[in-house]
Amino acid sequence: MTPPEAPADSARAGSDQPRAGLSRLTSLKSDQILKNRADFLRASRGPRVVTPGFVLQIRSRDDDAPLRVGFTCSKKVGNAVARNRAKRRLREIARLELPAHGTPGTDYVLIGRHQVTATRDFEQMRADLRAALSRK
Repeated sequence: MTPPEAPADSARAGSDQPRAGLSRLTSLKSDQILKNRADFLRASRGPRVVTPGFVLQIRSRDDDAPLRVGFTCSKKVGNAVARNRAKRRLREIARLELPAHGTPGTDYVLIGRHQVTATRDFEQMRADLRAALSRK
């Protein structure tokens, strides 16, 4: 079955701009994403900043390497759809805020919170991350 065509009078009809999110350059490279459990455990021993939308764990590595970031959501956040939505939102605020406000040589872990991370206003979450980074 072929998908329906977009109406000709839509705001994007005839636009040369790609869809949102596809044309943006990522500021965080794949080698800056934490994937190993050991890295998450080391970050959990560092300072923790609790915000209304998420929890931020910070670990200073004492080197000049670029910052690294990890994302996690437990099953308390909800089913797989809710957890993935929360992690997508955390990835996006990290992509927007950490290059400007983060510190090189530091690991950051953003942890989603139950029924808040996926529904909280996006601009408030960005402000939460900026405030958390200034409090560290």
